[in-house]
Parts: sequence; structure tokens; C-alpha cells
Amino acid sequence: MRHLQQFCNQSRESLAIQILRGQLNMQIRNEEPADLDAIARLTCAAFEAVPYSDGSEPAIIDRLRKNGDLFLSRVMEKEGEIVGHIAFSPVRVEGGAGQWFGLGPVSVAPAQQRLGIGSQLVRDGLGILKLQGATGCVLVGDPEYYRRFGFTNNGDLSYE
Repeated sequence: MRHLQQFCNQSRESLAIQILRGQLNMQIRNEEPADLDAIARLTCAAFEAVPYSDGSEPAIIDRLRKNGDLFLSRVMEKEGEIVGHIAFSPVRVEGGAGQWFGLGPVSVAPAQQRLGIGSQLVRDGLGILKLQGATGCVLVGDPEYYRRFGFTNNGDLSYE
């Protein structure tokens, strides 16, 4: 009980450090068919209070999956529960040769946000894309947040 109390009293920053060091029972893995409902629920919850969301994120993931365009779909699992998800799909970049991917959506359970889970998922996914020989990755998102992963704001690119 003392260990649990100490754990519950830790700051969010301390928990984030433990997650990044792998000290909590978390793992990142590919999605499995049994995960689809949990991913949809997680994505709904993660974007529910986001002012720029129209609630379409679960449907986007579902359409990508059904069309065979979900190249990489990774989940963060904590003690058997999915607490994070990230999707990557092939995209065409006009004038861009090679294999390009779109990142997103990224979803983290509201109670688990700001602990580094999303960052771990982004780094994990980008690492896999690099190993697969991807030319690049694009996204629609907050330039300040994604700069930490090496993304830059390119005004010449537009989403259609």
C-alpha cells in the first residue's frame, strides 16, 4: 500500500520520466484485430475536448484501415490497456520522389496525456519509417510541438 501511495503522489513530471525510462509496465506494439474497438474509443476520448477536432479522427483511422492505407498502426499498452495510438499512412507529395508518409492521428488517453506517451509513439513510428527507407513524413499539427521530432513548418506544402 505504501508503494501505491508513493506512486500516486508522484508528480506528472516524475511519471513522465519513468515512462521514458521504461520503468512502468508499458510497451509499444503493432495494433492487432482485437484492438480496433479500444483504439476507436481511445481516439474519441483523446479528441473530445480538442477545439479544432470535428470528431472524425476514429473514422479517418477506420477508412485508412479498410482501404489498406494504414501502413503503420502502433499502440502503447499499459498493464493490458491501450493508452496511446499512432497511425501512419502513405501520402503523395507533389514533386517529392520516394516514399512519403502522413503521421496522424496520434491519440493518448486523457488521464495519461502530458506524460510522454505521445512523444514515445511518434519517435517509435518515425524510427520504423526510417528503417523501412521512408523518404519523409508530413503532418498537420502544431509546429511548436512537432519541432522536437525534427519537423519543420513548410508553407509550400498544402493538404488536399
